[in-house]
Amino acid sequence: MHYEGPIYRPPSEANSLLVQATVGCPHNRCTFCMVYKKGPRYKVRPVADICKDLLEAAQTHGTRVSTLFFPAGNTIAMKTADLCEICRYAYQVFPNLKRVTVYGSFQYIHKKGPEGLKQLAEAGLSRIHVGLESGDDVVLRRIQKGTHSDQAIEAGRWVMDSGIELSLYVMIGIGGQDRTKPHATETARVLNAVASTFIRLRTFLPKIDTPLLDDVVSGRFKMLGPHAAIQEIQRIIKPLMVTSQLTSDHYTNYIALEGRLPEDKPRIMARIKSALKRDESSFRPFYVGTQ
Repeated sequence: MHYEGPIYRPPSEANSLLVQATVGCPHNRCTFCMVYKKGPRYKVRPVADICKDLLEAAQTHGTRVSTLFFPAGNTIAMKTADLCEICRYAYQVFPNLKRVTVYGSFQYIHKKGPEGLKQLAEAGLSRIHVGLESGDDVVLRRIQKGTHSDQAIEAGRWVMDSGIELSLYVMIGIGGQDRTKPHATETARVLNAVASTFIRLRTFLPKIDTPLLDDVVSGRFKMLGPHAAIQEIQRIIKPLMVTSQLTSDHYTNYIALEGRLPEDKPRIMARIKSALKRDESSFRPFYVGTQ
């Protein structure tokens, strides 16, 4: 098995086999992300090498593998034909495989178009994990996400129409104090327009070796405290009219929220209101992330 550079996976892929398909991230300009700032540079591994690793893993783990995640940071940017090939091969060598997933940003998903996504669905790609972060175009420009809300909506709808599950990550507090309301309003708008399979919350935490940490330290970016962050979640969830699974499965979050929308919204909103009654000193302290 071959691995190069940092290997990250979503919390929900904790039990998945990790077989590296790409190295680094082709965008690598997000101001909040530290993962690949020091390299390695983005590249796609040869299909033959990926298949060799898949076969080696199959010989070792055999029937025990039911879920597979292809790192690294933006594997959806692979050529569609190559990604289809490794997906199909994975199902050949793992007889009990039920799910194949990747990370992908909307600018690269959009390049696939509806037809490319349908091809990937037919090849067995089951789920794409996407960092939406925000639906506010001002925030997206500030953090250099490389996409905009209209593109996110169009690409997100294409994914859902293809039959591939879409797991959207929303970053609470990424707009800072000055954009918290538009960030919440616009993010809810995008979430309603896309109606993704999953909505996953994570709270902005400045990381070492990132431009956004410099802004936090200098005071140019003013972070939300626990109550303001939870209020932002409240503003996002309240107007949602989607059928989605909501979860906050991330260590950065101040409170744990889990439920099926729309039926569990009253319980989720009650949990938020209860959290807002707690003293702010009872929540996790501010710190700078190192991973």
